Amino acid sequence: MKEGKVRHGVYFAHRSALIEYATPILGSREAAEDIVQDAFLRFSPAKAHIKSPEQTLAYLYRIVRNLAFDVLKRRKVEKREADGAASFWATPRAEPTPEQSLLFCDQVQIVSQVLATLPVEVRVAVEMHRFGGFTLEEVADRLGISVPTAHRHVRSAMLKIAPRLDPQ
Repeated sequence: MKEGKVRHGVYFAHRSALIEYATPILGSREAAEDIVQDAFLRFSPAKAHIKSPEQTLAYLYRIVRNLAFDVLKRRKVEKREADGAASFWATPRAEPTPEQSLLFCDQVQIVSQVLATLPVEVRVAVEMHRFGGFTLEEVADRLGISVPTAHRHVRSAMLKIAPRLDPQ
């Protein structure tokens, strides 16, 4: 029973210091007081056999710190949920209608036909830049041409593709 009295004595002797320790972590004194109270509830019936009051105090500070960080994590999750920012994988994806799918397939065929009529270097430049996500500098480097030439290739191809996709 002596160990329990040591625990209570250490807690009550250092309660205000524990609150001061938790306040900057949590940002409010009220939240720090709640955490220190929770720490006492976890600390009091602990089964750990601690030999000295210094070890007991260190253990108590660790409990307070861990509980404070748990509260911060919980706040972060609650804020994210309150903002309504659903994860990308939880948001339903809009499925295209059959008409939209057919129009998209037609557009892909048109682009493919136009690209087939272009010289190889121009076609590769367009595919790298528009479909591969390469910058014009990377396209020029890979093809061994200048950046303005790579830009001309992409621009000339797009000028041939655009009127075929939207004749108006």
